Amino acid sequence: MDASTPLPLDPATLTWLAFAIGGVFGFAAQRSNFCTMGAIADILIMEDWTRLRMWALAAAAAIAGTTALQMGGLIDVHASIYTGARLPWLSHLVGGALFGIGMTLASGCGAKTLVRLGSGNLKSLVVFVFLGLSAYMTLRGLFGGWRSAWLDPVVVQFDTHQDVPTLIAARFALDIRSAWLACAAVAAGGLGLFALSSREMWRPAPLLGSLVIGATIVAGWYLSGRLGYLPEDPETLEPAFLLTNSGRMESLSFVAPLAYSLDLLMLWTDKSRSVTLGIALTLGVIAGSLLAALATRSFRIESFRDAPDLARHLVGAMLMGFGGVTALGCTIGQGLSGLSTLSLGAALTVAAILAGASLSIKIQLRNA
Repeated sequence: MDASTPLPLDPATLTWLAFAIGGVFGFAAQRSNFCTMGAIADILIMEDWTRLRMWALAAAAAIAGTTALQMGGLIDVHASIYTGARLPWLSHLVGGALFGIGMTLASGCGAKTLVRLGSGNLKSLVVFVFLGLSAYMTLRGLFGGWRSAWLDPVVVQFDTHQDVPTLIAARFALDIRSAWLACAAVAAGGLGLFALSSREMWRPAPLLGSLVIGATIVAGWYLSGRLGYLPEDPETLEPAFLLTNSGRMESLSFVAPLAYSLDLLMLWTDKSRSVTLGIALTLGVIAGSLLAALATRSFRIESFRDAPDLARHLVGAMLMGFGGVTALGCTIGQGLSGLSTLSLGAALTVAAILAGASLSIKIQLRNA
């Protein structure tokens, strides 16, 4: 970022803006029925590609918008967790596959859990709690020991950042801006053409819902990477990003923030805890979904059918918590935020999530 970077906004303003961005995401997701797990199920069960096209259009919008911020010098994607020189490929593959399996058992990913919770689904409340618990155990508890011992050490170490434009520019001695524009044009253009090649996608709900969701990813990057960016921390004299749990630039992701939300609720009187951008985004999604459900009179209290239904959701939630933290993100954290940085690790995670979810759905269909 250049020297003209403004001073960050005050924490309260940043928090409310994050809540608003989450609210827009929740409202759009509830109204458009945006769901990655549902998209895979639609293809395998009904051969309907509409919701996968919605996800592709959201990703295209996120890539295009993030690239515009990057080219304009407003953010630096290399300040995120997705573009480091260290590529823990085994963590991406194993974590992604387990997350994909988990979201099919728990009736949706972390984002869908929040949207369904706002719409009155009590099953999603249980998934929220156990997903957050599993994620926290993977961040700092029992599962974290397994992750750090068996998965995280298996890496490929690059000499530069792992985003595809930087890798290509370094390999072929190209101008980095040209490489960024070319890669973004191919990725966003390809995804956009795939999405819009169907007449079903030109209906208002899927078209606008997808574009709005993609725009929230861009807004999240701008919020944390520009409005919350402090060029020089008075204590460390290093650049800092305010109110992010990772200490890095963040956009939307819904695994670790659920763990930090539980942590804040349990340790509310601990003054070292505060409402971070991830927590505010999480609460915003629930509020936005609730608003949409009330506006459309679709708010319904739902619960588990029986004990096996409860067991499936508990197992799915635990798998999502472990898998999402291990893979550094979920269908939104890696699938949209990560891919918007053109990260190689994000591509691996998305492929693993799709493979895990597809396998799990096929097994459930065969056993039905």
